[in-house]
Amino acid sequence: MPLLKKPPKEEEEEEGDPFAVHPESRYRRRATLERLVGLAPFARARRPPTKDGGSGAGGRARRRSEDFGLLRRLPGRRKASAEALGERPVVPKRGSLLRLAWGARGRRGSAGERPPEEEEEEEEGEGRRDGDGGGGRRPEGRGKDREPLSVLEILELIQRRELVAADEQIITLEAECAAAAAAAASSLAASSAPAVPAGGRQARDVALLYRALLAQLWAVLGEAVPAGRPYPPLRSVIRVLEREEEADARHAPGTPGRPRGLRRRWREAVGRAAGERLAQAAAAGAGLGERLAAVAARMVGDLGVVRRHVAPAYPPAYDAFGVYARGYHRALAQQLGAVAQRPLAVPDLYLLLDWHSNAYPREVLGHPEVGALLQAQALGPPLPPETQRSLESSCIAAVKAKVEVAVAQELQLSEDTWAEEATSQELQEGLATRVTALLRAHVDRAPQITPEFGMEMAHSLLGVLVAFLHSFQRKVEQFLEAPGEATPPDGATGRAIVLVNCCPPFRTFTEHLAQFGHPESEEPRRQAHAALDKVTRLCNHVLTQRLFEDLKPYFNKLMKRKWLTSSDAFDTIVMLITSFTQKLRPLRPEPYQVLVSEVHRRVLIEYVRPLLQVRLVCTSAKMRARVAARLGDEARQLRELFNRLDSASPWLDSVVPRLRELLVLEDTAALQMEVGVLVRDFPDVRRKHVAAVLDVRGLRGQAARQEILGVVRDLEQSDAEPGLPRQRAFFSELAVTREVRCLPFHLPRLARLSHLRLRRPHPRPRP
Repeated sequence: MPLLKKPPKEEEEEEGDPFAVHPESRYRRRATLERLVGLAPFARARRPPTKDGGSGAGGRARRRSEDFGLLRRLPGRRKASAEALGERPVVPKRGSLLRLAWGARGRRGSAGERPPEEEEEEEEGEGRRDGDGGGGRRPEGRGKDREPLSVLEILELIQRRELVAADEQIITLEAECAAAAAAAASSLAASSAPAVPAGGRQARDVALLYRALLAQLWAVLGEAVPAGRPYPPLRSVIRVLEREEEADARHAPGTPGRPRGLRRRWREAVGRAAGERLAQAAAAGAGLGERLAAVAARMVGDLGVVRRHVAPAYPPAYDAFGVYARGYHRALAQQLGAVAQRPLAVPDLYLLLDWHSNAYPREVLGHPEVGALLQAQALGPPLPPETQRSLESSCIAAVKAKVEVAVAQELQLSEDTWAEEATSQELQEGLATRVTALLRAHVDRAPQITPEFGMEMAHSLLGVLVAFLHSFQRKVEQFLEAPGEATPPDGATGRAIVLVNCCPPFRTFTEHLAQFGHPESEEPRRQAHAALDKVTRLCNHVLTQRLFEDLKPYFNKLMKRKWLTSSDAFDTIVMLITSFTQKLRPLRPEPYQVLVSEVHRRVLIEYVRPLLQVRLVCTSAKMRARVAARLGDEARQLRELFNRLDSASPWLDSVVPRLRELLVLEDTAALQMEVGVLVRDFPDVRRKHVAAVLDVRGLRGQAARQEILGVVRDLEQSDAEPGLPRQRAFFSELAVTREVRCLPFHLPRLARLSHLRLRRPHPRPRP
């Protein structure tokens, strides 16, 4: 069976088979035809010699100009143009390819006229290969007397990736163009003939060939890393880069087309190839997390191939690994920047920020295989600082808006259950647990990205918590101050315990947010504590209101004459307080201590109140001793009671003993010292309080009273204690309403004396 079908008659008449005369070269014909048909539709083309025999720069320039015209009509270009116009591309017949390849040789003469020595030389030249790794023939092997290759032959070399040989031919062609341009310029200067436009066409030839050469160079460059092994064609790329650098150095500055700067273009091509590789990896992931993980894995894997196989092929001056590392880093930064420009949900914002600040330095820059080399490049963060801050601000704003809605819903749901019987643990702790959990999820996540981001997030959530606590406080006020005629006392106690138990978790979480150290966190922290203190006072008032209503009748029986002989009233007070504290077991430790300390303070205030009202006045030292003994005994019982209840206000235990000392001391100087100690321990004590105690003592001497009260007056005029917190206030809540006595004795005695004076004896008659 023949190798080729018989061409149509018109084609046979037009061109003959150049191998028909020499059938012994049939094997060579087969190899030639297979190469022409299998490769891209470019073939070598010889042009007929010019009038001057084709010699000289002018003849070569004209032939290459004709090749440029043929290059523009090549099937690849026709196909692209046809596709652009929506037409079906026309593929040339194989006969036309044959004519393209062999037409010039047939016109030069019959095949039988060709000397066998030339034919053997042709075979030898075609069989030799150069060592550039491209697998192509060395054009120089055709013999020194051969003409330079035409444009189509150079293009064929490029398509076969004989890149070094093609670059040499392009450099030669560029030199011919320069010579032709110089000759045309000199002839134009010598005569007034019009300029020959061949120089511009030749320059376009060179530009098109360089474009095709660069396309193949960068294609090889893009194939080297995915190969995952030593890639021999890469050596051709490196040799072309070196030759072009040498050609740039040979040309003077300002030469058209020079310098071409292929080293710079090589770096740009490395970056483009890296971007394509990372884009392919990102496209395979479904979510943002998968895409980022795939990009990190691809970057580490590719840079490992570069370190092992690609970078060793380059000369050290190229800093190949650094160029590839920076290219991949820039490509990654472009992808992250594109993601940052899109609207992202809160989880994706956290993911992107965490990957940028932690995962990338850990998984890529810290990888055992390439981490040390990457860190030596000082690549820096992929995203600029302003982009990172913008992402953090967007995340904080989105979290704040989301959490505000969530905590408001939780408060409304919790408020709906306050009117129910709140006995279960879930109802007692549900609100604080849910709200703090909503905030804690973000407070714990943000510092893991960066400490600065965690501080900003904590400050933002502290503002959310303050607004929530103000709403919580108002709702508690409305609930506790609402008319409760249908609410039994026990139910009110349980609800107050539920609400006050929410305060400790909120207070602890407020301190946790403030500890992040934001410079503006102190004011919202104070506001949060103020709201919680008010809720605590409201609940404590509800809890202790019933207790002090029950204690009031028994406090009214104290400090009277019957009190000196009977302890029933005081014993009942102790019993009621002990019974009340049994109901406080569901309270958390913090509100329990606050409540017990408040009960401790108010009990002692109510205990001292009747003493300062001067219900009892000692008329003798014996009576003062009895009053002092009773005060001392009951002060000891109160101290032991509140110690058992774990009161956090032991400073209150000294108030009754100090007042007792003012009753038993006899020396004025000692009384002055005791008053000074009393004023030191209780800075809110005033002269009227001390004067009331002196009235109970029965001290009526004005000189001694003034000396004792002068100590209080001197301390009142000093600014040592500008004010006290409410928890340390004691005497300021005690109003003195003692009776004013003008006579230094009791009215019953005055009545008896008046009665004795009215009963005069009758005069005896004189004897």
